[in-house]
Amino acid sequence: MWAERARGPASWCGIGLAALGLLAPPDRLMPTPAEAKARTREAALYPRDGRHEMSGDDHRRFPGAGVLWCRRPDGVPQKAAAAWLVGVPDLVVLNAHNFRDRRLAVTRPVTDCYFQIDGRNYTFIASSLRLGTAPGSQSLHITDDWALLRLDGPVENARPQPVPEPPDLPTGPAALPVTMVSPAGHENYRGASSLESCTIRQIDSPSEDAIRRVRHDCNDGYGGSGSGLFDESGRLVALQSASLSMNSRRPFDAEFHYGSALLFEGELLTAIRAAVSR
Repeated sequence: MWAERARGPASWCGIGLAALGLLAPPDRLMPTPAEAKARTREAALYPRDGRHEMSGDDHRRFPGAGVLWCRRPDGVPQKAAAAWLVGVPDLVVLNAHNFRDRRLAVTRPVTDCYFQIDGRNYTFIASSLRLGTAPGSQSLHITDDWALLRLDGPVENARPQPVPEPPDLPTGPAALPVTMVSPAGHENYRGASSLESCTIRQIDSPSEDAIRRVRHDCNDGYGGSGSGLFDESGRLVALQSASLSMNSRRPFDAEFHYGSALLFEGELLTAIRAAVSR
């Protein structure tokens, strides 16, 4: 998960007690590691949290749902993000920020990662990486935060997600019911995967790659990057990129507290269609 604002509001509890001449016992100033972990797993972006773990039926409804796994510096693999098999059995769509930071510096090589779907692991062709950023770009934005990768062989026993159709959605305020599908789950949710009914509330004007950002009220957490937003007909319409004020449980606000996803349109859709036709 790429948080749009990494720092949350400061905690003033200890300062207030000190000003009154009252200090909590030293061992209670901070939660224990177990308490902190438990609180994080119960956290959410919004007061309402309707997430539940994906069932077998859900995996059949969203057949291209996969997980990007990447190795830590010590070599141990860990879940990194959601990723999608789209169009053909060897094409994966995911976020560019899995491999680049905001200034487009390399954060990890493709060779440190692999794609998992239906319980099987598949290796990427590292040289196939196609980033959404235009040549000469110096920074990564929400609307070009996409990437395509080829696998070194076709996926077995799993169907790719159909190539998305261009969304017929007007720019401006919206009330589009969607389902956020997060096959890699979230750090702040107890399940290994999650699914939630939520709403796209705003569709911004096109920017990078002729793609529009949508602002939504779907709960998110670290690990939720690349989650898919599906409309009521089951069509994949947007790819999750980032959220504001992680774990704050604040009401949705179109200016200050929302999730950001990019629509499957513009250069992203053109690139997918070109890759599928090869």
